[in-house]
Amino acid sequence: MFELTMPKMGESVAEATITQWLKNEGDAIAIDESILTIATDKVDSDIPSPVAGILTKKLFNENDVIKVDQVIGLIETGGTGSSPKPATAAVTAKAEADKPAAVPQAVELRAEAPVAAAAAPSPSQPVAQSSPSEAKSSATRFYSPLVRSMASQEAVSQAELDAILGSGQDGRVTKQDLLAYIAQRASGVQSMNSAPAAVAAAQSSAGSASMASMGFKAPAPTIFPGDEIREMDRMRRLIADHMVMSKHVSPHVTSFVEADVTLIVQWRERVKSAYEKREGERLTFTPIFMEAVVKAIKDFPNINVSVDGNNIVYHKPINLGMATALPSGNLIVPVIKNADRLSLSGMTKAVNEMANLARTNSLKPDDVQGGTYTVTNVGSFGNILGTPIINQPQAAIMALGAIRKMPAVIETPEGDVIAIRHKMFLSHSYDHRVVDGALGGMFVRRVADYLEQWDPNREI
Repeated sequence: MFELTMPKMGESVAEATITQWLKNEGDAIAIDESILTIATDKVDSDIPSPVAGILTKKLFNENDVIKVDQVIGLIETGGTGSSPKPATAAVTAKAEADKPAAVPQAVELRAEAPVAAAAAPSPSQPVAQSSPSEAKSSATRFYSPLVRSMASQEAVSQAELDAILGSGQDGRVTKQDLLAYIAQRASGVQSMNSAPAAVAAAQSSAGSASMASMGFKAPAPTIFPGDEIREMDRMRRLIADHMVMSKHVSPHVTSFVEADVTLIVQWRERVKSAYEKREGERLTFTPIFMEAVVKAIKDFPNINVSVDGNNIVYHKPINLGMATALPSGNLIVPVIKNADRLSLSGMTKAVNEMANLARTNSLKPDDVQGGTYTVTNVGSFGNILGTPIINQPQAAIMALGAIRKMPAVIETPEGDVIAIRHKMFLSHSYDHRVVDGALGGMFVRRVADYLEQWDPNREI
């Protein structure tokens, strides 16, 4: 009997939610065949079987939260489908005991509602309650990366976090618990779910001016005859949650620059076929633009920052996120780590690899974490420019518009002439708390300069 365990999905992933069992008990399974789908707060992943056999026992149900290395199913490798051996009975019993009593813990990895739109819980919504004496120490209590990130963004102190009695397994604070607490704090209602001393201290500090104090309830739409109502899928909920949070956390400012990329268009047209034959990789415009962004970040390192309360984190690595469309139509942002260490050919390979992983739903949680700056190509949809939303906790993001042939005035020694040039708009959105207009404007201008000063004789 083989024990199927939850594999390690990345350094920062300790648990995941089972979203779907792809096999039923009694089904035959081939080696590397997917058995179930799991979800973290970033990506969905299939869990393949390392052995061939018959699935004899599912130890967890859909929507249950499982930890890394936890046994989640039993596979009879003999192919007889016999009942679990006595040695595995204890595993089954332990798994049953480890199951959460209810689904709420799974909320920690599922975006149930936009953070800023969280209202005080209705009477029918259970809210975990505790007194200050029941607060748990952070030294002995586990908080998921999602909960810690939300707490930081909403200026919830560690003392407040420790004072919340969680509804998750082993009293863990879930996203739902934290949203309820933030809503109560914003409304000024003192509940039993928080320590009065911790709340008073947080409210008296400058860092407690949370965006949750601007909370609102979205008006309900009018439903007309023939309208169809579809529930958001998990990924769309996460995107909605993240976008609303970002607009409330960061005061967005966007600067625009038009760049003449004629030299790049002509150079790429000349070298792309030979490069693809030699390297087996398509040479798109994206890695060229990403390289220019990296160079500009080196010139203006104060763009490569994050905000942590009243602190600014100046990142040493340049980890570029690239917004990518999924087959479902949703967007995800895989990250090219240490992009400043890559040659143009290396950047091309990294861009193509991440794009392919996204298209085949093969991204791992670590592939979409750790970004310090993001680039999104709105030109791929035919848009000439856009005003992108910052990918928190980063401080800036750039949108690349479509490349178009445009008439332009060219200065020559003989005088000005009008010529057809390839032009595009660059849109740079940045967090005005830490990036002023001068820095944000100079940065996007520098990216355009690098593109316009392209060496037409460059080798790749």
